[in-house]
Amino acid sequence: MAKSKRRPTPPGLMLRDMYLKPRKITVTAFAAAVGCSRKHMSDIIHERARLDAVLAARIGRVLNTSTVLWLNLQAGIDAWDGEQAIKRWKPAVTFAAAAKKAA
Repeated sequence: MAKSKRRPTPPGLMLRDMYLKPRKITVTAFAAAVGCSRKHMSDIIHERARLDAVLAARIGRVLNTSTVLWLNLQAGIDAWDGEQAIKRWKPAVTFAAAAKKAA
């Protein structure tokens, strides 16, 4: 898989730009609908907090989307951030899979 040169789209940005703004839903109203505080929802939208599985499921139900959509967006961010954090790190040992023998 090719490595992306840019950070994936965060779930909060997608939520804000693709769902809340076009429907004129306020952060306060949406937070109440999914059962979290306005501050926590604002933190998710502004990338100050991660989206957990329970909140992803609630968002999916409120917006009639899948939980997996929101979790995959968060997983993309987590994977990118992890790769960036270890960019210069080298493992002391690697355990590669054995090559398959021709039949």
